[in-house]
Amino acid sequence: MDLSVVVPCYNEEARLPVSLARVASFLEEHGGSFELILVDDGSDDRTLEIIREAERRLPYVRVLSLPHRGKGAALAQGVRRSRGRLVLLSDADFSTPIEELTRLEEAIAEGADVAIGSRAAPGAREVDQPLHRRLMGKTFNLLVQALLLPGIWDTQCGFKLFRGPVARQLFDQLHTTGFAFDVEVLYLARRSGHRVREVPVRWINSPSSRVSPLRDARNMALDLLRIRFTR
Repeated sequence: MDLSVVVPCYNEEARLPVSLARVASFLEEHGGSFELILVDDGSDDRTLEIIREAERRLPYVRVLSLPHRGKGAALAQGVRRSRGRLVLLSDADFSTPIEELTRLEEAIAEGADVAIGSRAAPGAREVDQPLHRRLMGKTFNLLVQALLLPGIWDTQCGFKLFRGPVARQLFDQLHTTGFAFDVEVLYLARRSGHRVREVPVRWINSPSSRVSPLRDARNMALDLLRIRFTR
């Protein structure tokens, strides 16, 4: 298996049909063997119904249905079930278009173990990001750099490619269940000696983002402290 694409899904009935159609078309033309792992994180809308229907139609779709625990927990389960030589993680809205995968594949081919999409690296394009979310992201990143990951400018872009064995090793060790899971995974990767490379990508803001500027920012800051002092 060349590629596993793992997508966490929580109450995504409005966005999934369009996203799945575009991703399926790209992967079918991309070449090589692949699987698309859709992880339902305890949705209470029609998300599970939609991804089950995709599973019936498309032989490469695999569905996991879990109780709601958070994005990090959903991705950990999906990665553990993956079989690919490479593992791509993406948000369900594909704010980073699936076509940007080729940039991350190039970074892996050049020696990286983990290639992360970045909205902050030179050459990146960020479209329609509200000012308050941009400021929140920059503030969070300053904390990340001060506490855990100096030199990485965007840990939270939801588009990351791993060598398969590296992904499965790291997510087996993951403790963070919420949005700050990216930081813990990258911290563990660096601590284990894996090469992490930031890759500029195109990113288009989704107006229906589920990140709460106050509640989630507070929880993510607490997660940073927990990672810093317990890992």
